[in-house]
Amino acid sequence: MKTRRLGNTDLELPIISFGASSLGHAFHYVRPEAGLEAVQVALELGIHHFDTSPFYGRGVSEVLLGIALRDVPRDQYTISTKLGRFGDDHFDFRPERVIESVDTSLFRLGTDCLDIVFLHDVEFTDYQRSIDQALPALLKEKQKGKVRNVGIAGYPFKPLVYALQNHKFDVTLNYNHYTLQNRRLATEMAGVLKQHGVGIINAAPFAQRLLTSEDLPDWHPADAITREACREAILYCRSRDMNPAKLCVQFSTRCEDLTTCVIGTGKPENVRNWVKWLDDPYEEEAIREVEKILAPVLDRNAIFGLPENNDSTSGPLDFSA
Repeated sequence: MKTRRLGNTDLELPIISFGASSLGHAFHYVRPEAGLEAVQVALELGIHHFDTSPFYGRGVSEVLLGIALRDVPRDQYTISTKLGRFGDDHFDFRPERVIESVDTSLFRLGTDCLDIVFLHDVEFTDYQRSIDQALPALLKEKQKGKVRNVGIAGYPFKPLVYALQNHKFDVTLNYNHYTLQNRRLATEMAGVLKQHGVGIINAAPFAQRLLTSEDLPDWHPADAITREACREAILYCRSRDMNPAKLCVQFSTRCEDLTTCVIGTGKPENVRNWVKWLDDPYEEEAIREVEKILAPVLDRNAIFGLPENNDSTSGPLDFSA
């Protein structure tokens, strides 16, 4: 599997990373046996970075990932996890909670050092207060050797811009912003992040099911216009016997500025398909046709978290925040 360097860190990540939210039943129940097998298949195929969070299944994802990796030599994989979000409406970014969360994640994952720890979804809170409280505390955990790199994970760019202007950190994870429908992570944010030496991780190439035939979860905030355009794109793919998931994976792993793309699943066969699709010829013509359908909603944002913490629906970004 092709790899890329993550910003100024010493991490060399595969262009696909395994998203372990599925192990915490993020979208539906996943049999533990299938989830554990999916992790093993990922390792066998060169996917050696795993992303998780205490939020996913209230710790179940971290526990199962720790079990899956228990007998794997530690130098053969890397892990990112998160802190600060522990339930749908449970957020805690106080310094003492940062320390406790890092120690809990270390125990669940069966390791003595976490490669990356992110502040998780600060946009659901007073993000300036959350970042100002938690990031310095997390940097102290890095100084202790419990954490190798620290960062910000979430959807809107406004908290990220604030963190760039007021703190030092190593990496960011951003979701739904480099897909067939929305490319703003690459077109508006990547250049600024690179200037600061911040590594960039992309996540959710299917836009949390928006670009699939699966039913959207109740909480998905995409508006009606975007949902309809994406539905038309999926119907177009079906009419041409094309697999939209393949187009999503090929597109979202292609940008050299984005080190890796986190994709979640609890099905081993999905992992095998992702890797196979990377080796297949790039579906340039099909992607171009889908882009035409999605053009009216290209780069159209949704609202995650508190409305005032989000960017404008269609840009450009406000870097004065």
